[in-house]
Amino acid sequence: MNPSTARDRADDVLDTVRAAVIAEDRFLETVITALLADGHVLMEDVPGTGKTLTAQSVATALGLEFSRIQFTPDLLPADITGSNIYNEAEGTFEFQPGPIFANVVLADEINRAPPKTQAALLEAMGEGQVSVNGTTHELPSPFFVIATQNPVEQEGTFGLPEAQRDRFMVKTSMGYPDLDGELELVDRRANRFEHVPSVTPVLDGVDTVSQLQHVPETVEVEQRLREYLVRLGRETREDSRVDVGVSPRGIQKLFEAVRARATLAGREFVVPDDIKEMAVPVLQHRLVLTPEASASGAENTAIVEDTLDQLDVPAVTDGEHA
Repeated sequence: MNPSTARDRADDVLDTVRAAVIAEDRFLETVITALLADGHVLMEDVPGTGKTLTAQSVATALGLEFSRIQFTPDLLPADITGSNIYNEAEGTFEFQPGPIFANVVLADEINRAPPKTQAALLEAMGEGQVSVNGTTHELPSPFFVIATQNPVEQEGTFGLPEAQRDRFMVKTSMGYPDLDGELELVDRRANRFEHVPSVTPVLDGVDTVSQLQHVPETVEVEQRLREYLVRLGRETREDSRVDVGVSPRGIQKLFEAVRARATLAGREFVVPDDIKEMAVPVLQHRLVLTPEASASGAENTAIVEDTLDQLDVPAVTDGEHA
């Protein structure tokens, strides 16, 4: 599969999801970009914006198995990974897989579970496996996590540690629909018997998605753009408002994301706009601000945007990719 074909297949998925989910194209494209790059997504949004519907719709359109985990303060690691159950008939313990064993996993309100339970997701996201009682179990492939958290209701929640946030390729937000979008939602609600647009599979499932995820590996990134991308990550460490800047892993994730973004555009090469487009969603959640910056209301997004403004964009001509 080449980038042009991958773009067409991804467009089919996006068109199908758009029929059911009221959201900006940029948000949906960011989610699909993370999927193509074999990354995970952290959504921070208020309740009622359609995060669960988005995750379900994406999984259905891709033809993949979907699982939803509601994170709560009393959720245990075994409730996610699974546990060994005693089989009386055979007198042995058998592993009973938990809800993490799916292709697309929605970790709903992840910050409501204690750190020990959040950590159960860490190995799964980083290694594609879980360990239960000393035994390692491989997760299905592809494996795609969409985690959500509520930014406004913090009582009784446990903030994600830096190591956990760093496992997410992108952090994004659906935001509120525009006027026309909310009117459409009301129209759908006005008549319960009217057929609401439903999502049907448009891809063949695991094999096709795996082929899609392989395409970004073939996308070219010119040396000057590689240097620009690395400088972008390194500059965040020099900002006086930042206590901990983007890690080397974060720079690698940006590299993977921009290649996936080029694939979504049907190109065999990356252009500067791919880096600009993915910089905020890939880098913003990796910054740890100084106490003074946090107290003064500094925002991670603004810091990444300021860094983009300060760096000179390398000129890359079409002839270099001919």
